[in-house]
Amino acid sequence: MFKHFNRSSPWVWLSAGFLSLNLIAVLGFMLLIGWKGLTSFWPVPVYQFKIQTPEGIKSYFGEIFDIENVPSIQLKEAGVSLLEPQKKFQRRYLINIGHHERETKDFISVLEQNILSKVKNPHIAVIERTIEGIIFGIPVGAIDQGQTLDISGDRRLASHDTAFFQKKIALSQLDQEKMAYLQKHINEDINQKRMKLSKKLKEDKNLSQAERDSLSLKINKLDQRNKTLENKRLKQKERMAQNRLVIDDRKGVQVFIPFEDVVELWYPNLQSLNEKWGHFLSQIGRFVTENPRAGNSEGGVFPAIFGTVLMVMLMGAIVTPLGVLAALYLHEYAKQNLFTRIIRIAVINLAGVPSIVYGVFGLGFFVYFIGGNIDALFYSKTLPSPTFGTPGLLWSSLTLALLTLPVVIVSTEEGLSRIPVSVRHASMALGATQAETLWRIVLPMASPAIMTGLVLAIARAAGEVAPLMLVGVVKIAPNLPLDTQFPYLHLDRKFMHLGYHIYDAGFQSPNIEAARPLVYATSFLLLTVIIGLNLTAMSIRHHLREKYRALDQDI
Repeated sequence: MFKHFNRSSPWVWLSAGFLSLNLIAVLGFMLLIGWKGLTSFWPVPVYQFKIQTPEGIKSYFGEIFDIENVPSIQLKEAGVSLLEPQKKFQRRYLINIGHHERETKDFISVLEQNILSKVKNPHIAVIERTIEGIIFGIPVGAIDQGQTLDISGDRRLASHDTAFFQKKIALSQLDQEKMAYLQKHINEDINQKRMKLSKKLKEDKNLSQAERDSLSLKINKLDQRNKTLENKRLKQKERMAQNRLVIDDRKGVQVFIPFEDVVELWYPNLQSLNEKWGHFLSQIGRFVTENPRAGNSEGGVFPAIFGTVLMVMLMGAIVTPLGVLAALYLHEYAKQNLFTRIIRIAVINLAGVPSIVYGVFGLGFFVYFIGGNIDALFYSKTLPSPTFGTPGLLWSSLTLALLTLPVVIVSTEEGLSRIPVSVRHASMALGATQAETLWRIVLPMASPAIMTGLVLAIARAAGEVAPLMLVGVVKIAPNLPLDTQFPYLHLDRKFMHLGYHIYDAGFQSPNIEAARPLVYATSFLLLTVIIGLNLTAMSIRHHLREKYRALDQDI
């Protein structure tokens, strides 16, 4: 028996078995998160329920969110009267009834025995709104510029009426985009010009009275133009508010919803399979391209995706040269003595420091010390409002670069140690200096190891949340850190992050049940982003490894 275990084959099979289990666990975890997250975008049937409650029979419109089997003993102990107590389990439904402003809660939990009827009413539509979430109702009309379109009765499901709703929603969204564009670009341009003229008028004491009068006249014209645009925007908003969708809720009461608040409207009980697939892909597209709404519990996650990728790219651009230079010094220039051994031990120990400690260090050193001194030297006129002396993208990238620096140093040193000394001697024998040897021979041959360190750094940095909460990540960022305004990349701005978005939606949302699918979808997206960044770095590493493979074989 011992001879059998002394052979290599049992250990090979054991290693292969554990590797297979790890792969199955990872794939299973990915499939679970993907299934929980992506299925929330699939259109599910909407039912009209009649439910027996202690207050009497009530009618609800809603989706079946979850079904679970509850032990009958547990219900009996809770004092619930069962119609069929002999059953071991009772089926319980979790129903999403929406309608935040009219219902006390979005979800109701009902035993199957209390559901008197469950009907797929083809007239029920799902209306997704920018505020207050979704609402289930029966569209019965619309108000268009004061004119009422009635679609009750047999005309309710006519195709041109459904197309009318979609057209009104699209036109309303287009008007909102135009208003946002005018307010953001034209008004900002006006304000910037006004600030420059006001500053010149205030600070330039050599201006003549005629020049001062001319500047004052220009400022008044800018103010008048700004006021005109604001009045135009308010009138357009008032006109848009008059266009409303009319629906009947579960009680038969008419509800008026401004079209500007409607994101999308669809009839899930009438959709064909192709229409459901189109709706599914459309919902995913909106999820990754739109901004969040309702305190991150609804809408998309595009700012979080953008912030995560941009922060990781900046972190990689910072940590790679620092890690490579540190590894070059330790391996190529520093003498191998007690001091360098202590430095290597310190670098290895830094890799095990909890990430929140790096966050506290980044807040104290980068934000308050360096950022505060930058503000005192270059932005003293804006104080006490800080510019760089507050958490932002730059400090977050530097903090994560410091956190992942040991990984890059160790990986680069390992790559440098695998390059034979004879390569260096041959290069210098041909007349190259040590610096030229390192730049032209050693570093290119060690580049696969450098990319390995970068891959590991990306994998850790992209998923970090704790330090970022202290040095730059916020729940809602009003602007992206990269835009069309000079200097284009705004390192002082705060940003959103997928990891923090998951934490906020999962633990800070007032409606946990409604936010749960969003948490799964965002988690799956974060894993996808990390895998995509890693695959990109790994493909570069593979290319470099193949490029220098022939040189390694010659050696």
